[in-house]
Amino acid sequence: MKKMKKLFCFVLSSVLIFQVFVSKVQAEPAKDIQVEAKSALLMEPISGKVIYEKNSHEKFAPASVTKIMTMLLTMEAVDSGKIKLQDKVTVSENAKKMGGSTMLLDTGEIRTVEELLKGIAIASGNDAAVAMAEYLGGSEESFVNMMNERAKALGMNDTTFKNCTGLSAPGHVTSAYDISIMSRELLKHPTILKYSGTYMETISEGRKSPIELVNHNKLVRFFKGCDGLKTGFTDEAKYCISATAVRDDVRMLSVIMGAPTYKVRNRDASMLLNYGFSKYEAKKVITKDEDLEKIWVNKQGDKYFMARAKYDMNIVTEKGTENKLEKKFVLNIDKSKKEYKKGETVGYCELYVNGEFIEKVAIYCDRDFKQGGVFENLKNNLKRMFEHAI
Repeated sequence: MKKMKKLFCFVLSSVLIFQVFVSKVQAEPAKDIQVEAKSALLMEPISGKVIYEKNSHEKFAPASVTKIMTMLLTMEAVDSGKIKLQDKVTVSENAKKMGGSTMLLDTGEIRTVEELLKGIAIASGNDAAVAMAEYLGGSEESFVNMMNERAKALGMNDTTFKNCTGLSAPGHVTSAYDISIMSRELLKHPTILKYSGTYMETISEGRKSPIELVNHNKLVRFFKGCDGLKTGFTDEAKYCISATAVRDDVRMLSVIMGAPTYKVRNRDASMLLNYGFSKYEAKKVITKDEDLEKIWVNKQGDKYFMARAKYDMNIVTEKGTENKLEKKFVLNIDKSKKEYKKGETVGYCELYVNGEFIEKVAIYCDRDFKQGGVFENLKNNLKRMFEHAI
């Protein structure tokens, strides 16, 4: 009990549990899926549930799908405030001389982080990837160390990176499973989809000859809802892709490695995505500005505010299966602050499906209130439990 009181001094928690059940139907196995590529995986990326896999832990050369980690480290640096999209990067001779696919950068050319991200995501530019690696890591070698450290932290146990581009190198390997892990992590930075989902782009500022970028991922143009993430090809790796698409608020992620042709790669990826969309659906469980719960703020229990949702929240579930949904409310109340104003954020609502954390939504108060006896009345909030069905 003493430990609980100490914890509440830092984080004030009010836990309410709602259970959602739908009629249970036996899920059909993916027996009709015939993937020709050497390795494949289909994932629902919000929960991380693997829906289909084939040799998903077998190690192969990933070609330019490697650049998912390059983009991930870049987006993490941007979203953490370490760098900005408009930061200017000077292209080195080392970056300029990269072979394979490029965005035709010149030595000494100055491009923004955003332009380099476009060059990586759309045109799979090896020169852009190296320029970005040097900007973030000081050198490509140092950046590759960062890539491997991040891979280890993410649990990518099948992966060893030797460069930031995916050009063939001894020991440069990963698996379909590990690609899905870093792809899922990259999807937590949705800005990247503005670039990976663009089919054509022109960069002309400061150049006599504009840079024309055309997306190597043709699914962006021809598969409904596709907005990323990255293709790859080398003679060693053959045709690879990490493809993601969204339909009716359901996102799917498919990974293909070692396809014999780009047509087979695109067909296999599309087949998996379509299978995912046929089996999963989105359900709205929280509506923006919805009253979620009364939070009592005095000893007498006659003063309260309503905790409201800052935005909508959906869950993605398998059609026809039974799911248990829990909503847990956590109040982050600063005890040194005497008064909160209407509309101020006071915490968040955590969403769990079948015991697994899925997402959280910020909550705000619907009126002005003084703290008073919030801590004294916490246990009253904790005791209340309700059931709710949708």
